[in-house]
Amino acid sequence: MNEFDLIARLTRSLSTNESVVVGPGDDCAVFDQGLGDRWLLFKTDAVVQGIHFAADAAPEKIGHKALARCLSDIAAMAGTPTAAVVTLALPRKFEPEFVEKIYVGLNALAQRHGVAIVGGETTTNPGGLLISVALIGFVPRGKALRRSGAQVGDAIFVTGELGGSIAGRHLEFEPRLAEARWLAEHFSIHALLDVSDGLAGDLRHILNASHVGAQLHKSAVPISRAAKANARKGDTAKPAFVAALTDGEDFELLFTVASKAAVPLLDAWKEMFPDLKLSCIGKIIAGEGIKLRDETGIRPLTAHGYVHFS
Repeated sequence: MNEFDLIARLTRSLSTNESVVVGPGDDCAVFDQGLGDRWLLFKTDAVVQGIHFAADAAPEKIGHKALARCLSDIAAMAGTPTAAVVTLALPRKFEPEFVEKIYVGLNALAQRHGVAIVGGETTTNPGGLLISVALIGFVPRGKALRRSGAQVGDAIFVTGELGGSIAGRHLEFEPRLAEARWLAEHFSIHALLDVSDGLAGDLRHILNASHVGAQLHKSAVPISRAAKANARKGDTAKPAFVAALTDGEDFELLFTVASKAAVPLLDAWKEMFPDLKLSCIGKIIAGEGIKLRDETGIRPLTAHGYVHFS
């Protein structure tokens, strides 16, 4: 049983109430708490030693990543984060100075995005360091971007470059909060999420939620320098394009928009965010699954992203 099978099994009959607008299955939960023109966003995420960071990772970067993962999910709903609590699970023998440096990295990112760290929990974990962050934010009423709105004919876009994040970017990425809010304010974005488990996996989340398929253009997928450099290391290295599809932890925005808006969006993006690449990588089609167009023709894409327990 992989991660998504387990999630489906556990969420079949969860308790709910009338305040829930969006429950399990999207980047954040969304609540209507009677706040007038705003909905409440709620998200939790964790980083685990040996899975999300190595034992020798810089503590400031561990703290940065712990909060940044949640911030990226708030971005995926075009929201604004406001406050977080942090659960810190430590081995029995730990260095207080190391833990303090984790909070230096966490606090620096929080301050940049106006997030208050308002409490949390500390506990013992014999298995190693674990940090869990629960984050709340807000989004204008009725404006939360979801995975489920992609429509046949939409253009598919992704920000930045993909693959090779293990070379260091997975500890240093900046959540695309301002970019997502700008997209929501200026264009009718049909579906959006952040790329955390790899393009091949996360695009399928949009397709499954929207009951559509996709065609990707291989030459249009933006591949990072790190993925290309790793591909040159030898026969055992992952090809750069495969890395862009499957590596995960890119934390870029993946979204769809009506095809007629594609060119105006690209032009406006270049003016607003000249230092961040935006690529149109394909289109939404009828059917299901992902098809790949390259110089040899069109074929089904069998690659998948990262999945826990698989």
